Amino acid sequence: MEEPVDVDEEELEEEEELEETEEPEEVSDSEVSEEEDEELEEELGEEEEFVEAEEKVSRKEKEPEEDIVEERFYTIPLGKAWISPRKKRAPKAVRIVKSFVLKHMKVRTEAEGEEEPERLVIDNEVNKKLWERSIEKPPRNIRVRVVKDKEGVVTVLLAEGD
Repeated sequence: MEEPVDVDEEELEEEEELEETEEPEEVSDSEVSEEEDEELEEELGEEEEFVEAEEKVSRKEKEPEEDIVEERFYTIPLGKAWISPRKKRAPKAVRIVKSFVLKHMKVRTEAEGEEEPERLVIDNEVNKKLWERSIEKPPRNIRVRVVKDKEGVVTVLLAEGD
């Protein structure tokens, strides 16, 4: 066991004085060397590039939401996929989702005149949800959020909370 060490009050006062005098001096802008200044600017430049990259990613995620013309939530029943053979159920579920969205969002698949046909995009999260229990056991139903933007692109997203 260690015994407590007796410290004189004078020694404590001396240590406190030393600590007070050893405070770092503030450096003015004129005292900073040009090299240090350039290094700081380079570091800030790298951080700005990183922030810009993050902004680009977030813009990509937000773009469909900014141009939303129509947004709907659906619970799509996939029970008919279970009628098909075991090894064909998940692909059948994907086809059911596509046909359901085409029907309910009134998507034109063929171009009328010079207009471009509307496109249907199924998000990766929806696909993973359909395939998460392998090809033999797709879910019995799935809750999705369907978004149609100004360009006519219909995107099927997984509803929040699923």
